[in-house]
Amino acid sequence: MRFQFKYLLFYSLIIVSVPDALGNDLLPIDKNATKETIALYRYLHRISGRSILFGHQHATEYGHGWWGDSNRSDIKSVTGSHPAVIGIDFSGLSGQPDSLIKIEENRLRKIIQDTYERGGIITISWHFYNPLSGGGFNWKDGISIAAVPKLIPEASDHEKYKSIVTRISKFIHSVRGKKGESIPMIFRPFHELDGSWFWWGKNHCSPDEIKTLWKFTVNYMRDSMKVHQLLYAFSPDCTFNTEAEFLERYPGDEYADLVGMDNYADFGRDGKYNLPAALKKLQIVQNYANKAGKLAALTETGLESIPKADWWTEVLLKTITAPGLKLAYVLVWRNDVKSATHYYAPFPGHASVPDFLKFYHSPQTLFEKELNNIYTH
Repeated sequence: MRFQFKYLLFYSLIIVSVPDALGNDLLPIDKNATKETIALYRYLHRISGRSILFGHQHATEYGHGWWGDSNRSDIKSVTGSHPAVIGIDFSGLSGQPDSLIKIEENRLRKIIQDTYERGGIITISWHFYNPLSGGGFNWKDGISIAAVPKLIPEASDHEKYKSIVTRISKFIHSVRGKKGESIPMIFRPFHELDGSWFWWGKNHCSPDEIKTLWKFTVNYMRDSMKVHQLLYAFSPDCTFNTEAEFLERYPGDEYADLVGMDNYADFGRDGKYNLPAALKKLQIVQNYANKAGKLAALTETGLESIPKADWWTEVLLKTITAPGLKLAYVLVWRNDVKSATHYYAPFPGHASVPDFLKFYHSPQTLFEKELNNIYTH
């Protein structure tokens, strides 16, 4: 009965809503966005404040103790449905030999196409390996180079950055549905840019420099490379306490379709819970989204190993569905293949499974099986 009620509530909300409230007059920042991308954008606006999509990073690529199985995810093993939002990463599309990049392109292309054909949604993070030094995507003292000032237009290494974005743009063009249509995706570059653990972070470039790099990236992909299937997401970490701090490195309303935040710290990391702070920050995100006509989301969160068995309903759900919030989706981080403790979603036998099933059956959450023709309306 609970599952049926969930469907009835969702569809009744759609029926009674008026056209403007459904977001049918809204357009992404890319005025030449494909019809499928516009449909996804309007769908996300339409459900915001009524239901929230659940997402999981790398959900169908691998999970707790497995890798590469066809049509599998830990979430599906627990609930019978994949997450509504599947997170992938562009980290392997630069910084390695061409032969390996091609292998990664083929692998990612299949994941994206399979998700799209099932009716799910793809969001892309970019753990971008430093193109000018060692250290990977993290900042490592004595190894990493502050690359952002050197990658912006007219700087010494701009052409190198441009060649990387060119290749990524060509890959995105190659990702198509069965009818040859471009597959929409939510692109989340330079995430957690207010922290300093990544080389594009706060201590390694000025606000103007990261804004300039962001603007170039959008302009070049959209206008020069004619990539018209992306929605762009701005997602700092949770270091802010005011709107001004949240917007310190925001590139501007012409360069983002969605605003969000990544927040692990307030949701139980190291045993520390500060849910009032989490809610305050989400309200800052939401209030700005309301003013600017943007989507809002909790773009990353989770509790490693999920030691609190009722975390899903008593911590996450209560926070993300607080009055006034209209988040389009929430995404938890990955389940590692080998680690016994590095996982953020339940798997069969985990102590939080009963509570996660309550979360799944809640009328306020949506999973992939409940999505219907979101790219056509």
